[in-house]
Amino acid sequence: MNDAFGAAHRAHASTEGIAHVLPAVAGLLMARELEMLGRVISSPVPPVVAIVGGAKVTDKIAILRNLTARVDSVLIGGGMVAAFAAAKGFEAGRAEVTAKEVEAADAILSGPGAAIFLPDDVVTGTSFDEGAAASVRLFDAVDADSLILDIGPASVDAYSEVIASARTIVWNGPPGVFEWDSFSGGTRGLASAVASNASATTIVGGGSTADAVRSLGLADEMTHISTGGGASLEFLEGKTLPGVAALDDI
Repeated sequence: MNDAFGAAHRAHASTEGIAHVLPAVAGLLMARELEMLGRVISSPVPPVVAIVGGAKVTDKIAILRNLTARVDSVLIGGGMVAAFAAAKGFEAGRAEVTAKEVEAADAILSGPGAAIFLPDDVVTGTSFDEGAAASVRLFDAVDADSLILDIGPASVDAYSEVIASARTIVWNGPPGVFEWDSFSGGTRGLASAVASNASATTIVGGGSTADAVRSLGLADEMTHISTGGGASLEFLEGKTLPGVAALDDI
């Protein structure tokens, strides 16, 4: 019986290898993960909203491509908004945005599928430091010497309106550096909005997103919090997970 969803994206001897010599079935946790994450891919109840954060757009390009074909709206946050700013012709601040990242962001913005929502405002700091002074700036007016470290209050309000209308919500990646109080407002605001939508099925990806929700005491308000960071990410990217493919009952 395999309940190691967190390792399902790796072809480990203890998960994928042994399945070739012994019967391999999903445990209750594995089955729950596949059921809940599978709903987003195969049979979500619309409107479907995806919240996607992360440091670099290239790290999330696969999940963005897959989800934009399957959901109604995508709310963009995290450090990768700098690449989207550059793709829109705005100042990206001090972030080291590569041509490849700008190209990836532009492809998402110009591609078919879901409506893409970018921040109206952002919270910036002069350095990547917990003690950096925080400033709220319009998304199209970021100072060249600043780093984008969170989405701003106007963005939280706008994103919360989209979240309130959803019936399925999938969240992968915090919209800011939630571990630092000055740059945690976006994560707190979106987590509260997701938790307040009692009509929606809410699925939270593992890793830092799960940590953020738990740190805010809102875990019990979510329908499902994945136990796999990399595994949930790759599943939502549409990849076949070796530890899942090896199961006899899938």
